[in-house]
Amino acid sequence: SVSTQEGSTVAATFNAPTFVTILDPTRLEVDAYVDEVDIGGVKVGQQATFTVDAYPNKVFKGKVEAIHPQAVIQDNVVNYDVIIGISDSFVGLLRPTMTANVTITLNTLNGVLAIPMRAVKRENGKSFVMIPSGNGKGLVQRPVTLGRESGDFVQVKAGLSVGDKVFVPGGRSGPETQM
Repeated sequence: SVSTQEGSTVAATFNAPTFVTILDPTRLEVDAYVDEVDIGGVKVGQQATFTVDAYPNKVFKGKVEAIHPQAVIQDNVVNYDVIIGISDSFVGLLRPTMTANVTITLNTLNGVLAIPMRAVKRENGKSFVMIPSGNGKGLVQRPVTLGRESGDFVQVKAGLSVGDKVFVPGGRSGPETQM
């Protein structure tokens, strides 16, 4: 950044304006603002991915390098500044001040049964899904025990097995979707 004009006199004092800021394009990072509701799960070292509007189909990789302890309040929403170091070399693609859409991987679960969240119904504090009835006519409720959520999916800890069919409202493959 340049905070002075041609012909201006710049004195070397503690209050001197910024004359030039030099950026190293090989050492860019992402400033991500994380809501206070989510910040408790974010830790230094976690993997992150992000996209930028200029390349919407390109997924860039990085990891959490720092979490600033001071909150940043924007429009009465409390956020925390999380620094994402960019692990891949994307010289020439990324530019300072590009808008990034960041996903931070809090943890990874492999080999778990997951279903679309919209298949889950909640009533009186209990969760259930709709499955085909035994006679093949209509649907019946089946209680399920849920685990972690990720995006549009939720882990099923109990109540379903691999291969069970569940009803997913608005599903693309018809009224029933096998999970």
